[in-house]
Amino acid sequence: MSQPNTLQEAAALASDIEQRLNQALIGQQQVVREVLIALIAGGHVLIEGVPGLGKTLLVRSLGKVLELDFNRIQFTPDLMPTDVTGHAMYDQKTEQFRIRRGPAFTQLLLADEINRAPAKTQAALLEVMQERQITIEGKAFSLDEPYMVLATQNPLDQEGTYPLPEAELDRFLFKVMIDYPDHNDETTLVNMVLDGTIRASLDVDSLTPATDGAGLLAMRKLCDSVLIDAEVLDYALRIVRTTRDFSGLSHGASPRASIALARAARVQALVEGRDFVTPDDIQQVARPVLRHRIQLSADAEIEGQTPETVLGRLLEQVEAPRQ
Repeated sequence: MSQPNTLQEAAALASDIEQRLNQALIGQQQVVREVLIALIAGGHVLIEGVPGLGKTLLVRSLGKVLELDFNRIQFTPDLMPTDVTGHAMYDQKTEQFRIRRGPAFTQLLLADEINRAPAKTQAALLEVMQERQITIEGKAFSLDEPYMVLATQNPLDQEGTYPLPEAELDRFLFKVMIDYPDHNDETTLVNMVLDGTIRASLDVDSLTPATDGAGLLAMRKLCDSVLIDAEVLDYALRIVRTTRDFSGLSHGASPRASIALARAARVQALVEGRDFVTPDDIQQVARPVLRHRIQLSADAEIEGQTPETVLGRLLEQVEAPRQ
């Protein structure tokens, strides 16, 4: 697999990856773009949406197009932390303990309906997401890069679920909202299934790899050369800092959000084929970076406001630098 050596080559490769993913995930162009940005930036993604919109298909497609290992965990109330990370087990033949590696030992991990597991099991992912390692019986195992956790949660069926701790939420670079496709895209999808162009099952055999893990890491390194002007960086910081005392919010975003916003904006610029970040890049990634890091006030909830409406007001009020 060829690796990009310039920003132009990286932008072309990102466009190629995006096009291939959109062949499998019909009508979810914004979701594909945001997940791709997070992957190149080296971050994790929380995906929220009702069942049947292609969340698992998206992860399988990523694995195929990028030649990355993929595992899926269905989170349930009885899931134990060792079911995620693995554990030490006694081998009677050798009379020694050996490590059974759990499904978290992969490169793309789909944590399906993560909010159905209790906090203790959710916490098993914290070390994985932050340190890129898993500790079993006191021994730390490093995970291969690139590594990404994509966690899903259903916003409608909340019975028997556990809220994600703020410390865990803050470790997701993006929270991505996946919604129903529009009428034309859904018509296209149904017709493609009916005429056999694609299968109704999660079939990604028709996809071909665009690059591999080494190519993805090369793209990530090239993002470091994308320039972010001091005024544009200040704009990103002012957006995050405004969340901490903004009307309708009882809890604002941490400095980790400032870092995430700058990192994601750099990748957004690269995907758009530029070697510098604009205020528009900041605005494009501000919602997925911030929507899970803010908390509405009680008054705002009573008034029927949502994180989306509050962030919309906030972005309108924070003045952007002139380009």
